[in-house]
Amino acid sequence: MDAVIKKIMPPSDYMEKPVTDRPSEAEVEAAVRTLLRWTGDNPEREGLIDTPKRVTKAFREMFNGYDMCPADELGRTFEEVAGYDDLVIVKDINFHSHCEHHMVPIIGKAHVGYLPDGKVVGLSKIARVVDIFAHRLQTQEAMTAQIAGVIQDVLNPRGVAVMLEAEHMCMAMRGIRKQGSTTLTSTFTGVFKDTPEEQIRFVTMVRAG
Repeated sequence: MDAVIKKIMPPSDYMEKPVTDRPSEAEVEAAVRTLLRWTGDNPEREGLIDTPKRVTKAFREMFNGYDMCPADELGRTFEEVAGYDDLVIVKDINFHSHCEHHMVPIIGKAHVGYLPDGKVVGLSKIARVVDIFAHRLQTQEAMTAQIAGVIQDVLNPRGVAVMLEAEHMCMAMRGIRKQGSTTLTSTFTGVFKDTPEEQIRFVTMVRAG
């Protein structure tokens, strides 16, 4: 799966904050007004007058992952762990993202585990990394690989395991319109990639309880 990680997003892309060329807020608001007209509605009616400003503000919040560097979140580690070197799992990390194909929501949970090699990272930092990647336009497959890749590259643990399960609104709201369908993706590096027993242990611990 390492090859997949490199193919989907090279380290230079996920290790640093992306360089973006943002238009002005006035340009964004004008674009939203155009979309409102495209829907068939009137952007000048009372209920929609402030919608362009609201959408601009909402987009800034929902896509703030472009303003953050996931590698920075993993920069501070702890070595005083009383000799602990077994599996660390942070599971049921709720996230929302947006499909890069239709820009509609992806809503799900992430489960992230790693085998430390002498140092651990604060548990909240794992959840923060998930959020940073989620708050960008995504495919679930790419997001899964990106989370595993940055943890492997920055912490250099003996292995990383990542599993994402999510519902895609592009399937629920349009096209085939199948509500409740869940997509499951996983990525393994290091020991997890080379040892099926470790993969099974990760999945078993994620599913337990």
